[in-house]
Amino acid sequence: LFHLSSQFLNPPLSSFLPHEIAQQHICLATMKLSALLLASIASSSWAFVPTTTTSPAFKTVMRMADPVDKSMRGIDDGDVFDPTAGDNPALLRNNYDGVWNSQRARPRRNRKSAAIRGMVRECIVTPNNFIYPLFIHEEDFNTDIPSMPGCQRHSLDSMITEVGESLELGVNTFVLFPKVPDELKTNLGVEAYNPEGIVPRAIRMIKEKYPEATVVTDVALDPYSDQGHDGVVEDGKILNDVTINQLCKQVVCQARAGADIVAPSDMMDGRVKAIRDALDSEGFTDVSILSYTAKYASAYYGPFRDALDSHPGFGDKKTYQQDPANGREALIEAELDAMEGADMLMVKPGMPYLDVIRRLKDHSDLPIAAYHVSGEYAMIKAACEKGWLDEKDVVLETLTCFKRAGADIILTYYAKQAAQWMKEDGLY
Repeated sequence: LFHLSSQFLNPPLSSFLPHEIAQQHICLATMKLSALLLASIASSSWAFVPTTTTSPAFKTVMRMADPVDKSMRGIDDGDVFDPTAGDNPALLRNNYDGVWNSQRARPRRNRKSAAIRGMVRECIVTPNNFIYPLFIHEEDFNTDIPSMPGCQRHSLDSMITEVGESLELGVNTFVLFPKVPDELKTNLGVEAYNPEGIVPRAIRMIKEKYPEATVVTDVALDPYSDQGHDGVVEDGKILNDVTINQLCKQVVCQARAGADIVAPSDMMDGRVKAIRDALDSEGFTDVSILSYTAKYASAYYGPFRDALDSHPGFGDKKTYQQDPANGREALIEAELDAMEGADMLMVKPGMPYLDVIRRLKDHSDLPIAAYHVSGEYAMIKAACEKGWLDEKDVVLETLTCFKRAGADIILTYYAKQAAQWMKEDGLY
C-alpha cells in the first residue's frame, strides 16, 4: 500500500518537498487508501449476507467511524448541559483534557476481549454435563413428536444410532423414557419390572454396543399405569408405600439389565431409602441414585406426556409433586433424600426454578441436576420457528444459566445439538 500510494501521487512529492515531509504525506495517503479498501471489502461482504433472517441476533458488519475528540468540546450548538462544568461536575477531565469518570474499578476491563472474557469466565458448560433424554417405543420406525419439534420416539435400532452419534460429540449419559403399549398398562404397573420389557432390553442393547455409555433409567409407574399416575391408585388416592414396593422391583430389574444410575421421579415419601436398600441387598452397591428431589407439579410437562402418552387419567399430581409456590420445601426433600442415600439431587423443571437450584446448591454437598423440561424446550423451538430468537445463542445461554445457578448436571433434549454447536465453535 505504501508503494502504491507513492505511485498514485502525481507529480511525485519528492520532486518539490523535503524527503521527511514527503514520507509523511505518503503515509497519510497510505492510511486513506487502506481505509478505502477496508470499506470496499466490508461493503462487498455485505452483499453475501442474506437479506432476510430468522434471527433478531443477526450480526452486522462494523461501520467505519471517524476518530472521536475525547475532549467533547465544541460538539454541540446552543445552551446544552456540560457534564464537566459547574461546582459539582458529573465528569472530570484527565491530563489530556479528555472527559473522565474518575471511577477506579471498571468491570468492563475484564470484558474487553474474547481472550480475557474466556480467562475469567466463571461457568463453562461441556457435553460432559449433559444427560440426553431419549424416548423409545416398540415400533420398528421413528415417530415425530409434534409438540417437541426435532424430537422423536425412537425404535431401539434408532436409539443405538442416536447414542453412537452422541458419544462421538462427547455426550456420554442417556436417560430412557418408554412409550408402553396400552394393553400392557395396569394399575400396579407390573410391566415396569418385566425383564423382557422395552427398558431392560434397551439397556442391554446400549451396554453391549457401547459399554462406555452411562445409562440412566426413570423410576416411576406412570408410563406403565392405566391410571396415568406415578403410583398405584385406590379410590382416587396415590398409595405411597404400595407404590414404593413396585418401584423397588423396578430398580432391581433395571440394575440387573445394566443400568448405571436409577432416577426415581415418582415423589413418594421414603422411596430413596427403600430403593437404596433394595439395590444394596441385591449386590448393586455401585448403582447410583439420581433423585428427583424437587419435582414440581408444573404446567411445563405437557409435551413430555404427549411423547409417552402418559397424561393423568384423572385429576392432577399435586398430592405428591411439590407446589410451585414453595421454595423452602425443596430443602426438606433434599435433606431427606441425602440422608436416605441419594447420590445426586434433581430440580424439575429447570429455567423457572433457578432459585431452587441455587438453594439446593447452597445447602447440599451432593451434585445438583437440573431438568430442562419439554415445555421449556417447546417454547424455545416455537419462538425460533417464528424467527423471534436465535436458537443456538438462546440454547447455549440457557444451559449456561443452569450451570451458573448451581447445576452440575443438565438433562436437556438439546444435548446432542448443543454438543455439536460447541464442537463447531471449538468450545471443547
